[in-house]
Amino acid sequence: MLDQLAYWIPQQAGWLPKWQLFVAVTAVFNTVQNFATLKLTRRIYNNVPPATVTSLQARTFGAWTLVSAVVRLYAAYHINDKSIYDMALFTYLIAFGHFSSEFLIFRTAKLNPGLLSTFAVASASLVWMISQYDFYVKA
Repeated sequence: MLDQLAYWIPQQAGWLPKWQLFVAVTAVFNTVQNFATLKLTRRIYNNVPPATVTSLQARTFGAWTLVSAVVRLYAAYHINDKSIYDMALFTYLIAFGHFSSEFLIFRTAKLNPGLLSTFAVASASLVWMISQYDFYVKA
């Protein structure tokens, strides 16, 4: 069983490719929940009346999350490709910008575990990818 699982783990050096895989798989779960229910989405956008967090918004967010998952999944296996690396890095930058604006500008979200986890993943991934850029992308 472990041999079968190991087959799917990226073989590139370091932990960043494995992290990209983990985040991508997690994003697929988030995509499914966005299409299935509003429960978790309303936990993030928790500073507005629940009725304003609509199914349409959740499905749109789910579609964006799936696109991010695909880019990050591709990056997990092609981490040394500058174009792929850059696209993955930008997915985290966009996510960080989105959630920051919802919290700081639009005030649709309050600090809670759901929002904090998105900030943690986006900011840690950004710092990690920027600091390891030269290691993975040989210019």
